[in-house]
Amino acid sequence: MALKAQIEADLKAALLGGDRFKTEVLRGLKSAIQYQEVAEKKREEGLSDTGIEQLFAKEAKKRDESAELFERGGNQEAANKERAEKELILQYLPKQLDEAEVRVVVEEAVAQTGATSMQDMGKVIGVVKSKVGNSADGALIARIVKETISK
Repeated sequence: MALKAQIEADLKAALLGGDRFKTEVLRGLKSAIQYQEVAEKKREEGLSDTGIEQLFAKEAKKRDESAELFERGGNQEAANKERAEKELILQYLPKQLDEAEVRVVVEEAVAQTGATSMQDMGKVIGVVKSKVGNSADGALIARIVKETISK
């Protein structure tokens, strides 16, 4: 539970340091962890670090989508706040692979599975996800797999 302990320690430091923004975001993350633990009936043992990383990846994606909506609506201040929250969340995730790195893993997975059609897409994505874990965005993986298989 190293990641959960890190969040709690950082929350305590933010509270003591008077950092309202960081405190608010970390409280939200802690709440999201607790909610997920209850939903998965893992309140006693807690979520694994991998489970927390998956949850944080979803939270970061939500912030990104919200920022885009705020920008479309003309509320740049709210969009900036959402992007700042995303940046804070990303600090708790493994370094994200760039598109070129994901492409290499996808090509290896396509060769490994012998995928030749779009019906094999799920199998390839499963192999890629098992290799990269939470260090690559699922939408990016899906897009690259689709491009690679359809060549």
